[in-house]
Amino acid sequence: MIIDLHQVTWTRGANTLLSNVDWQVRPGEHWALLGLNGSGKTTLLNMITGYLWPTSGSISVLGHRFGDVDLRELRKSIGWVSSSLQEKLYGTDRTQYVIISGKHATIGLYDDFSEEDTSLARELMRQLGCLHLWDREYRTCSQGEKQKLLIARALMANPRILILDEPCNGLDLFSRERLLESIRELALSKESPTLIYVTHHTEEILPVFSHTLLLRRGEVVQSGESADLLTTDVLSSFFEAEVVVDKHGERVYVRAAN
Repeated sequence: MIIDLHQVTWTRGANTLLSNVDWQVRPGEHWALLGLNGSGKTTLLNMITGYLWPTSGSISVLGHRFGDVDLRELRKSIGWVSSSLQEKLYGTDRTQYVIISGKHATIGLYDDFSEEDTSLARELMRQLGCLHLWDREYRTCSQGEKQKLLIARALMANPRILILDEPCNGLDLFSRERLLESIRELALSKESPTLIYVTHHTEEILPVFSHTLLLRRGEVVQSGESADLLTTDVLSSFFEAEVVVDKHGERVYVRAAN
């Protein structure tokens, strides 16, 4: 198993933020994690990466059971891309140095790097369609360009799992589609890590995300193949409101029922 959660619960005081979560991610699967704000998505991600410890239940990631593994070492195999990271990076850093710093998981580049590191950064930028940003100051890049650079930065460490935490937040329609196309190409590549795409917009769940986890108020409502879950009946029940599903080019768009 890539990820194996069994009856995971996490409480803080009188509040239960995750309740009896079961989730299994197998090799070769890419998953979408769908939930509205406050559903527990970030808490669940913090569980997977070992920053939070379950009140009860068991967690195994990449075959390593929590409690029997050095989490600092395990985290080196997990990339996490979120918009909050953008604010922590140095705006005056050159784009290639932002990417190379991902090898060491540092904010800023302080370690020596090799010609091989530079070549890999260039190749990752090429794969993600942002090679034209080479040697630009990070702060001069658009929001969508920065997200591509952060994905390249995460891939620099050759992770086995890559978490994309609402990567399209703040992007306009065209920037979003360009970023999603880069993510699609990454998912289809032979070297792709297992992707976990976190969102509250169904239209961002590309066909490459074969499986979806529906999370609501800290509980798994359903999980399984995306085609079975992204339907009018299932999503109306999940959102607790009548919705209509429209499909366009294998993408699912949800609108409120009239």
